[in-house]
Amino acid sequence: MATVSLKNVKKIYDNKVTAVHDFNLEIADKEFIVLVGPSGCGKSTTLRMIAGLE
Repeated sequence: MATVSLKNVKKIYDNKVTAVHDFNLEIADKEFIVLVGPSGCGKSTTLRMIAGLE
């Protein structure tokens, strides 16, 4: 069974801007999720971290 588990994840850029702060997420096998939020809230950064690009 594959899962994605993020616990207390944070991302702070070199210029001290916090993109993601204390983010928690559990995605179970065969589960479908959507990240929704306003511009600049960290959706793309979170997906990049899951993909290993950040």
